[in-house]
Amino acid sequence: MRGAFYPKLAWNGIRKNKRLYLPYILAGSVMVMMFYILSFLSDSPAIAEMRGGSVVESILPLGSNVIGIFSILFLFYTNSFLIRQRYHEFGLYNVLGMDKRNIGKIMVWECFIVGIIAIVLGLVAGVALSKAAELVLLNLLGIDINYELSIGFKALGQTILIFGVIYLLLLCNSLLRVRHSKPLELMKSNKVGERLPKRIWPEAILGVILLGVAYYLAISIEEPLAAFSAFFVAVILVICGTYEIFMAGSVVFCKLLQKNKRYYYNKKHFVSVSSMVYRMRRNGAGLASICILLTMVLVMASFTTSLYFGMDNTLNARYPNGVNIAVSFADFGGISDENIAELQSDIKEECGIDGELDGIRNGKIPGLFTEKGITIVPDEDADYFISTYNNLGYLYLISLADYNRIAETDYTLADDECLLYSVHNEFTYDTFTMEYGEPYKVKSVLDDFSYDEYLGVFSMPVVYIVVNDIEAFAKPVLSMKNSADEPIVLFDWHCGFDVDTAEEEIATANAIKEMFNQADGGNIYSCNVVSREDKREDFFNLYGCLFFLGIMLSIVFLLAAVLIIYYKQISEGYEDQSRFEIMQKVGMTKRDIKKSINSQILTVFFLPLIFAGIHLCFAFPFIWKMLMLFGLNNLPFIIVVMLICFGIFGVFYAVVYKITSNAYYSIVSSGK
Repeated sequence: MRGAFYPKLAWNGIRKNKRLYLPYILAGSVMVMMFYILSFLSDSPAIAEMRGGSVVESILPLGSNVIGIFSILFLFYTNSFLIRQRYHEFGLYNVLGMDKRNIGKIMVWECFIVGIIAIVLGLVAGVALSKAAELVLLNLLGIDINYELSIGFKALGQTILIFGVIYLLLLCNSLLRVRHSKPLELMKSNKVGERLPKRIWPEAILGVILLGVAYYLAISIEEPLAAFSAFFVAVILVICGTYEIFMAGSVVFCKLLQKNKRYYYNKKHFVSVSSMVYRMRRNGAGLASICILLTMVLVMASFTTSLYFGMDNTLNARYPNGVNIAVSFADFGGISDENIAELQSDIKEECGIDGELDGIRNGKIPGLFTEKGITIVPDEDADYFISTYNNLGYLYLISLADYNRIAETDYTLADDECLLYSVHNEFTYDTFTMEYGEPYKVKSVLDDFSYDEYLGVFSMPVVYIVVNDIEAFAKPVLSMKNSADEPIVLFDWHCGFDVDTAEEEIATANAIKEMFNQADGGNIYSCNVVSREDKREDFFNLYGCLFFLGIMLSIVFLLAAVLIIYYKQISEGYEDQSRFEIMQKVGMTKRDIKKSINSQILTVFFLPLIFAGIHLCFAFPFIWKMLMLFGLNNLPFIIVVMLICFGIFGVFYAVVYKITSNAYYSIVSSGK
């Protein structure tokens, strides 16, 4: 019987505090379930055997790693709420004769019971739903579905190990907190308010500065690669700034409300405002956490949803024609009229094309763009500082005759003049100079460029330069080679055409590939033949996997936000219970209590959602530029997706807050 004493006390403590423990166990179970599912999918034979499975297998572990790290932070956060509510009970045990060692034994059993229940429930749910998750993922990827149920024993072992360690760390943290507390402090823990901060305005100003810097980074960066490199810096600044503003701002806000005598001394507002003053900074920290989680969900959902549902737009932009051909030559003679005419004839004969097979010719030089031109980069994979990646790209040389033909214009140029069009970079100088070459006068900077129909879109900086003679322009660097003894200047011929069906696209592209494989090569340096339909599956794999991962992580982050809101309402309900009991004794009705609760909710309810919306607006340049890296340039579509995501999560947030406020009301009004 003595051996069962501590387990029985632990179980009774969990059972009697089920309002606190059930959401905590549920949260742990969901984290376990999500981690197992993503680990299971990472080793799924069905995914490994499909085309492009290696891409999916490399992305999914990132999701499981994120969930593992987030589980540590989130479970520590929620455990602190739970332990705080149990302090009074532990203090009572101490007063009744139990020392901290005895209390520690109770906590060990509580942690063991909670951990076992959470891990077992999570694994059972994970095994049961892993096949459903696999079916959803394969359906998003457009893959044939296999309904055979299986268990990932490797994922099972990883999950048990990871979460076993997490719950062990939670136990150590709880034991340390109780060990360093005093019995009297434990007894009065839920009645002790916060001390008034001494440096409110410096903290608030610091928060504004941090957010200002983060917002400036968001709106000032022009290049997608620069946006990528600055993303993590901005995220850290936004998180720190949000916490500073909410924690310091809540103090300032409450003080301003108290100074407004007409507002403060009103039965609808008096209790709610005084309650917020009682826990100003903790209230701000909770609201900031909710705001950050909502922002993470909105940014992730907007990005992955735009990618997945804008996939056709991206595919068509990347591969403008059903069949796309790019042939590279190591010398200018490869794109001569005679050689190109022979290529066109061979392709038309192979594909049975009767009409004209139009195409374009260009030279291509890798380099580092500067303010007035380009510096030659012999090796594309050379080691550069991250800041220079924003300017690494290609210079495309187009002959004036070809440009006038494709664009249906009638420009004329002198031998030392050029037309210029820049992708991702704005060029404002009067001359353009290639390293080792002479400067060319920029006669006109073009507003648009018709060659995208053949070359597709670029995520890197690209400059098109139109000159009379592209061989003369490139002559100073024609003999240069890279470290692999390959020419740095290549001359390309791009051609594209459409056929009637998807099957014809793939068959035609394969036939042209075979034709080039059987040819003797001649002066051809490389050849790339791609059908848009053949690439569609690769796009499905990548974007479908990212969309699936976005759904999974959004569920986890939303659950975290819901639980923080719930614990915030529950813990504040227990703290405010005695105040409302006193107010009821002096005449406050249940209707007045509801009005007071509504006042408190309306005072702070919209703040996390409003700030999350502001963060999303300033994050839009990041999202837009990152989507440009994937080739998605449909701005109206992206804006509509973001507005829909914000609307959906806004309604969800309102419903959750309403439900949790009912739990708060039941505590403060009934005294239970």
